[in-house]
Amino acid sequence: MLTWILAIIAIAILAVLGLAASRPASFRVERSAQIAAAPDKIFSLIDDFHAWPRWSPWEKLDPAMTRSHSGNPSGVGAVYGWSGNKKVGQGRMEITEAERPSRIGLDLEFMAPWKARNRTEFLLRPTDGGTSVSWIMTGSSPFMFRLMGLFMNMDRMIGKDFEAGLANLRKAAEA
Repeated sequence: MLTWILAIIAIAILAVLGLAASRPASFRVERSAQIAAAPDKIFSLIDDFHAWPRWSPWEKLDPAMTRSHSGNPSGVGAVYGWSGNKKVGQGRMEITEAERPSRIGLDLEFMAPWKARNRTEFLLRPTDGGTSVSWIMTGSSPFMFRLMGLFMNMDRMIGKDFEAGLANLRKAAEA
C-alpha cells in the first residue's frame, strides 16, 4: 500500500514538473486604453520619471518608499530607482528608447522580492478621439517562474496593475 501511495505522489510530482517545463519560456502582458489627449502630452507623463507619481499604480502602495532619479532628467538615459515594502520591493528602470511622441522603451530590473529583468514598452497611436496607449511588458520565464505560473497567472497579476495605471494616466492626461 505504501508503495502505491509513493508511486502516485511521484507521478503527481513528475506531472506538475512536466507541465511547468512545457509552459512558454517567456511572457507578455499587454493592456491598452483610449485617452482623450494628444500623444505628446501623454508622452511627457511617461518619458519623465518625475511625473510617474501622478499616475503609476505602484506609487501609492508604499508612501514611505524611497525613490532616486539619476541620469538624464527625462528621455533616454533617465533612471528611476525605488526601494519599499514587500508590495513594491526594490528595483530600477531606465529609459533606453524614446521616439516622441509614439514610443518609449524601458529596461526594468527587479532586485527584491525576486530578481528579474524585463522589457517594458509604451506605444502611443493618435486616434480620432485622442490617443490609444498600449503598455507592454515582456520577459523570460525561468523554470521556477513557470512552476509558480501553474498557480499564479502573470497576466492577471500584472495586467490589473497596468489597467489601474492606464486609468490613472487617463485622469492625469485629461486634466
